Order: sequence, then C-alpha cells, then structure tokens
Amino acid sequence: MRIPAHSVCTAIRDDIVAGVYERGGRLTEELLARRYGVSRVPVREVLRTLEAEGFVVTRRHAGACVAEPTELEAADLLEMRMLLEPLGAARAAQRRTEAHLKVLRGLVRLGQERSRRGHSEDLRSLGGWFHETLAQASGSPALTSTLAQLRHKIAWMYSVEAPADPTESWAEHGGIVDAVARGDSERARAITALHTERATAVHRLRFPGGDRPDRVRSSQHPVNMTGPRH
Repeated sequence: MRIPAHSVCTAIRDDIVAGVYERGGRLTEELLARRYGVSRVPVREVLRTLEAEGFVVTRRHAGACVAEPTELEAADLLEMRMLLEPLGAARAAQRRTEAHLKVLRGLVRLGQERSRRGHSEDLRSLGGWFHETLAQASGSPALTSTLAQLRHKIAWMYSVEAPADPTESWAEHGGIVDAVARGDSERARAITALHTERATAVHRLRFPGGDRPDRVRSSQHPVNMTGPRH
C-alpha cells in the first residue's frame, strides 16, 4: 500500500516541531525513508514541501537540513499571527456555518470546564482545535493554510507559559464565538486581536540559548511499520 505523501509530510513536520531533529541537522532521504517506512520518492516530495514552508533548507554539499531561523524571523511569525488571527475571526463572522458554531461552542464549554477544574494539560490542545476551527470558519483556504503553518512554526520556535488565569482566556474564546454567531465581524476582530496579543506575551523563544530540546528524541510517528518500498 502506498503511503500518501501528505501523511509522511505531517509526520516529519511534527517531529521537527517536537525536536526529534535538531536545528541544522541533516535530513537524508535514505534514513527518512527507512524511519517512516516509505520509499525515497515521497520523502523527496516532502522535503520540497517542508523547504517551501521554511522548516527545511538545502545546503551545498550537505543537502536537506533542518532550518535555523533567526530571532527576527521568529518575531515576525508572532506579528503575522497577530494580524491574521483577527482577520480570520472577522471573516468567520461573515461566513461561518452552523456546524462551525456547534464545534466552537463545544470547545468553549470544554475549555471553561477544564479551566475551572484545573485540568491545564488539556487546555493547550483544546485551544489549538479552537483556533483551527475558527480559521476554517473563515471560508478562506489560503488563510486557513497560512495560519496552520504559522501555528506549526511558532510551536517549533517558542515555548508557551501557562496563563495565570486560564478561565480568563476561555472567557475570551467565548466572547469570540458570541461575536461570530451574531455576525459582528468588527467585535470578533477586536476580541481576537486582544486575545492574540495576550497570548503572544507568554511566548518564550526556544533558541538560541536555553530550553533546547534533546539532540535526538524518539519519533512518535511510525507511518508504515511494514518497511520501506523501493
């Protein structure tokens, strides 16, 4: 069975973000193909995709390597998100479906419940799903894709401190959904802008210096356990 290239891409991207591959480290087609249980053909395609996304660079005499973003590039990502998240919320207020609202309201209920009970380990993933759904509700595939890439790269470059009061953060999520449900694009934009600004303040750059992940961690993405195909 041929493994879709997008599945391999997701696995390698997630492992880069998780620190399985150190910044600047080589990514050879043969080793990646063996590790993820696929042929070199999808790996070659994936490396081109990840290079376009900024996770990989091609170096003379070295080939594909994990990118090494600068502090300025990392700061630009946060600024871009601060501009695009509010735009996505404003578009969602104009284009959302009832299905989008149902999912968003469900996530807010879960987030508020987990916040009150102190289950902080669930909140980050719930927040990610919330913002991914909000972006999808914008009805703009280009915007949704761009925001998804930003989230991946920000997670790679920054660690995030837990908010002192997660209930406040989820109250803001609730306010965003209320504005989206009413079709109030300006209020949705304003609340999301405030929310994104506050979230940005608790991001801490992983590189350079401290908070560097271990040189190699175990991959959590065995795509195909039957071995490579050539």
